[in-house]
Amino acid sequence: MQEIEVIAPNLKHSLSGVTTTVIRLLPIQKKMIGIVATGPGLPEDLPHIRLFKVPFLSNRTTRVWHARRNTEMLMGLFLRTVLRRNLKLLFTSAAQRDHSGFTKWLVSKMDALIATTPQAASFLKHPSTVIMHGVNTELFHPADDKPALRQKLDLPDGFLIGCFGRIRPQKGVDLLVDAAIDVLPSFPEASIVFTGRATKEFEAFQQEQIQKLKDAGLADRVRFLGERPWEEIVETYRALDIFAAPARHEGFGLTPLEAMASGVPAIACHGVGAFSAQIEDGVTGRLVEKDNAPELAAALRSMLDDPAKLTAAGQAARARVEQKFRIEGEAEAIVRVYRSLLSAD
Repeated sequence: MQEIEVIAPNLKHSLSGVTTTVIRLLPIQKKMIGIVATGPGLPEDLPHIRLFKVPFLSNRTTRVWHARRNTEMLMGLFLRTVLRRNLKLLFTSAAQRDHSGFTKWLVSKMDALIATTPQAASFLKHPSTVIMHGVNTELFHPADDKPALRQKLDLPDGFLIGCFGRIRPQKGVDLLVDAAIDVLPSFPEASIVFTGRATKEFEAFQQEQIQKLKDAGLADRVRFLGERPWEEIVETYRALDIFAAPARHEGFGLTPLEAMASGVPAIACHGVGAFSAQIEDGVTGRLVEKDNAPELAAALRSMLDDPAKLTAAGQAARARVEQKFRIEGEAEAIVRVYRSLLSAD
């Protein structure tokens, strides 16, 4: 068995962006370094160690504890300071906001920091390495037969627009609904699908959006599919013609890249997450002002008006991801940070 050099904790039961990051990266990183995950909610085929076994690992070997949440930073500190485990502590931050006092204190105790964007780095107030997320271009790829795929997934024909993620105001779901009410009457062959769960806190918000669509006579053309299996989400990307990510706030925002890798142009917002770095405006998709439903509607309208340009944008989107956002590049850059920590005193 390969020596464990890095532990990537996932101290959350439900699927989240952080959990997805761990699931995406570890199969690639395990070919480069001895890495395991720990915690609940992870696939069985992922390299894994039970959390209760971590304190009993040999202290002769220095290991990296790679946290991505406050709870994981705290656990790493406990393991090192209370249980005297031989750990180097690394934290990755995607947050583009001022951190709480507690988070700042935790960050100050880390041996190294990674930020997923330059904006996130600016809020850490400590030296960090900026490593943007990448996409698995083998998993995410254009469809061979889009009509057949839509039939398999029970998705409508014509122009199909998708928006994936939790159903909540932060994700701009209401903005896309308002844009749909503006645009769809002019494009009878266009439909929109949302995937993602509305937690109890946001069930009323989702019902409000559904009622707006009913009042506009568009309830049959804008569907809320709920939370779907990961494998189905991957296929649904390929079935789209346009992907929309109108989020008001985002740490990094991986969904446009996953869509672009699938040959689908994306619309997202300036100044949110890493969207401005991902999308080449007018070439691989469109960038619009955040919290601006009329501008989102105008971008949708311009893309739907020109199917040939839409096809070319999808091809350019795939090429951009292959050139700049491959997951292998992200994995290698993170492993370089691991090795730097392991080679330190």
